[in-house]
Amino acid sequence: MRMPKVFCVGATATRVRLGLAFAVALSLGGCLNYDGEVTRGYVVDEKTMAQIKTGATKQQILDTIGTPSTTSTVGGDAWYYVSQKVERKLAFSAPEVTDQRVVAVYFKNNRVERYADYGLKDGVVFDFISRTTPTGGAEPSFLGNMLKSFGRLV
Repeated sequence: MRMPKVFCVGATATRVRLGLAFAVALSLGGCLNYDGEVTRGYVVDEKTMAQIKTGATKQQILDTIGTPSTTSTVGGDAWYYVSQKVERKLAFSAPEVTDQRVVAVYFKNNRVERYADYGLKDGVVFDFISRTTPTGGAEPSFLGNMLKSFGRLV
């Protein structure tokens, strides 16, 4: 003898509610456990800084510290090692630079002449993200303004 199937509407509704609650919890889970502090770039510790000696060659600096974040392009030979601590207060808020460190190694005749350790208080925040180069042309010029004014009068 075969038993008839019995459907319980309450059990199906409960499963749907649990499924929706699970989906919402899963989607918000990344926001609730968000740490908020990220370190970017090359972090030079005090032990490594102590190994930088005046008169060392570029190869010795490469072996000790590694490849620089950037190098000087105008007026002199220098390597820069840049690091930043960035913090977000909320998961989708704009990041705020809380700490920045730039270790600059200056060379003369391929040997270390001097080095410096700059902090956030010493300069402008280094922009890792923008990937844009400021160019001229966006500013209004005197001649351009004159031509625009002349066009409106006619």
